Amino acid sequence: MSDRILMAPSILSADFANLGNDVRMIAEGGADFIHVDVMDGHFVPNLTIGPPIIKALKRVTDTPLDVHLMIDNADWSVQWYLDAGADWVTVHAEACDHLHRVLQSIRAAGAKAGVSLNPGTPIDTIKDVLGLVDMVLLMSVNPGFGGQAFIPHIVDKTRDLAAMCETAGVSPLIQIDGGIDTNTAPLVAQAGARCLVAGSAVFCAQDPVGAMNAIRAAGESAI
Repeated sequence: MSDRILMAPSILSADFANLGNDVRMIAEGGADFIHVDVMDGHFVPNLTIGPPIIKALKRVTDTPLDVHLMIDNADWSVQWYLDAGADWVTVHAEACDHLHRVLQSIRAAGAKAGVSLNPGTPIDTIKDVLGLVDMVLLMSVNPGFGGQAFIPHIVDKTRDLAAMCETAGVSPLIQIDGGIDTNTAPLVAQAGARCLVAGSAVFCAQDPVGAMNAIRAAGESAI
């Protein structure tokens, strides 16, 4: 397992009136991914952005776009996001009628495939698709809004997921999203997470790049 923490700042907390500049700033500051939260107002109680914004972001950064689909219709709409230029696409196990098929289609398109679990969804739910995923995203808040408090039991869930992956002989990137800051980053990093999504803790800081790198350093200090 790598001893480096990858950072995926979430543009959900960026300044949408200044989005291109915010994304350039954080990318040039060392972000490993740009995390794009797509919400439909159905699967989660918020409505955010769609393929046109992803296409626009491809014009302002070469940093991989990590697109997190918090939507009900990923089974048939995932191609929109692939066509728009998503480099990584993560779908929710709870929202896909044909999870195996969706993950196959993402990989067939040449993108990296991820699967996400809400805080109350057991990790065994994805046991049969672990061989198809490049990343597992554990939500450490209930999805829908930024700025929520970290749910503590996700530390044990992260540790259990890492153990399940090791037993299965696979090594997807374990990503954690929700309430990540310099206090929570070490907890999940020590448990096996190697990619951290941070929104408000980065973009709401006076120095977003400094805040991002402080979270990375805090996580790496625990490995």
